[in-house]
Amino acid sequence: MSIVVGYLATVEGRAALTAATGEAVRREEPLVVVVSERGDETDEQKAELATALDEVRSSLESRGVPHDVRVIAGGRDVAEALIATAEETGATLIVIGLRRRSPVGKLILGANAQRILLDSPCPVLAVKPDPS
Repeated sequence: MSIVVGYLATVEGRAALTAATGEAVRREEPLVVVVSERGDETDEQKAELATALDEVRSSLESRGVPHDVRVIAGGRDVAEALIATAEETGATLIVIGLRRRSPVGKLILGANAQRILLDSPCPVLAVKPDPS
């Protein structure tokens, strides 16, 4: 059993990671961090991602949270990767971050988030970043 979180080095991704870490600690379960490469990243962006992932690993290690960081190759479907990881690890929860949307955008949930919510084999926690 595990907690699976979709992570990007964005405010939404950090909010998801924070919530997932709290759940992993509370439930005493390992955390599986799934990171998707875009595929068209520059060398500088790849270096920034590597640095961000090092910080994630360091933070989780310092809190004593057992974890696994999985980088999904660019071009692979993010929703599919999260769902497959949840099935593979027997996840009890998937955590995703949501972006702020315009009033019109609120009528339509992002395609990946919608697929995860509908197809997940376990409950999904969708979090928004702190508005401040």
